[in-house]
Amino acid sequence: MKSRKVKLMQGNEACVEGAIAAGMRFYGGYPITPSTEIAEISAVKLPAVGGKFIQMEDEIGGIAAAIGGSLAGLKSMTATSGPGFSLKQENLGYAAIAEIPLVVVNVQRGGPSTGLPTAPAQGDVMQAKWGTHGDHPIIALSPSSVRETFDVTVRAFNLAEKYRTPVVILTDEVVGHMREKIEIPDPSEIEIIDRKKPEVDPENYLPYEVKDGELVPPMAAFGDGYRFHVTGLTHDETGFPSNSSEIAEALLNRLMNKINANLDDILDYEEFMCDDAEIVVFSYGSTARSAKSAVKKLREEGIKVGLFRPITIWPFPEEKVYELSKKVKSIIVAEMNLGQLVLEVERVSKGNCKVSHLGKANGEVITPNEIVSRVKEVL
Repeated sequence: MKSRKVKLMQGNEACVEGAIAAGMRFYGGYPITPSTEIAEISAVKLPAVGGKFIQMEDEIGGIAAAIGGSLAGLKSMTATSGPGFSLKQENLGYAAIAEIPLVVVNVQRGGPSTGLPTAPAQGDVMQAKWGTHGDHPIIALSPSSVRETFDVTVRAFNLAEKYRTPVVILTDEVVGHMREKIEIPDPSEIEIIDRKKPEVDPENYLPYEVKDGELVPPMAAFGDGYRFHVTGLTHDETGFPSNSSEIAEALLNRLMNKINANLDDILDYEEFMCDDAEIVVFSYGSTARSAKSAVKKLREEGIKVGLFRPITIWPFPEEKVYELSKKVKSIIVAEMNLGQLVLEVERVSKGNCKVSHLGKANGEVITPNEIVSRVKEVL
C-alpha cells in the first residue's frame, strides 16, 4: 500500500529527505549559511538509516570526505554556499576526471567573498560550469520550490550514479529557507538508479575500461576485493597516470561525450504559456516564481508573455532556447546577478530576437512587479 506523507517542510530539509530517499548514506561537509540545515538534518537522519555523517575541518575536507565515501561504495553528498563552493572547486575537478559519483549542493548567497551570508543570489551559475580548471563535464540542476528540491535531489543522485560524474544542485537562500506544504512520494514511486558494478573477477578488472561503445565504465567499491588506482592525473584504462596525448584526448572526449551524447536524458525544463508568446521571460530557481506570477498578471492584461524555466542549467538547453528565439520578439532574462545566463541566451539565440537582462545582486529578490514593468518596456 502506497504511503504518502504530507508535511510542512523547508527547502533544505526537503533536500536531505530527497537525498536519503535516493540512497544517500554518507555526508561529508562543513556548516555555512544558508546551507547549514542540510548538514544538521543529515547528522540526525543518516545514522537512523545506517548512514554516516562527518563534519570535517573545512570545506575542502568536506568534499574530500564525500569523494572518499563514494569510492567506498556509498552514495555521497556535500553541501555549501558561496565561499565554500569556491573552496570545493579543486576536488570537484578531481571527481570529474576520476569519475566519482557525487552530489554537491550550493545554496547560493550574495557575494563575492563573504558577501551577504543571509541574502539570496544566483551568482554562482557560471562558477558551477567553469569554477574548476580544465575541460570537464558537469551537470547542474536548479529547483524553484520545496517539493522540486526533493525531486531534483533524487534526480541529482540518479544522474551522478548513471554517468559517474559530480552533479551540482544550485538552489538559493529563498528556496533553501522557505517552507511549503509538500507531499512526499511513497518509496515505491521513486525511481532509483545505482552505479553499474563490474561483472568481471577482481584480477581482470580495469577501472576505466569501456566496452561496446559504452561511455561510462563500471565502478567497483574500495573494500569489495577490487584493487585499483584513482588519480587526478590523466590516466589510461588501468587508472594509472599517462602522459600520452592520445590517451589524454580519448579520456577527455569520453568524459565530455558521456554528457553531450545523453542530453535527451539529462535536460529538463518547464515551458509556461510559451505556445503563443511574443515575449518570453527566461528565469530559474526562486526568481522563476516571481516570473510565473508576472506572466499570469500580464496574461490577464492580454499581453502574450510566457516563461521558460531551465531546471537543468548545465548542460545548457541550447537547442530549445534557439528554437524559442526564432518564435518570439524578445527574451528577458531575469536572474539575481549582474549578467550570467543572459550571456548563454544571447549566444544561442544567434540574433534571432532581442535579448535583455533584468538583474539584481543586492540581496533582494526580483519581484513580479519589476518583471511586469520590464516586459511593458520592451513591448
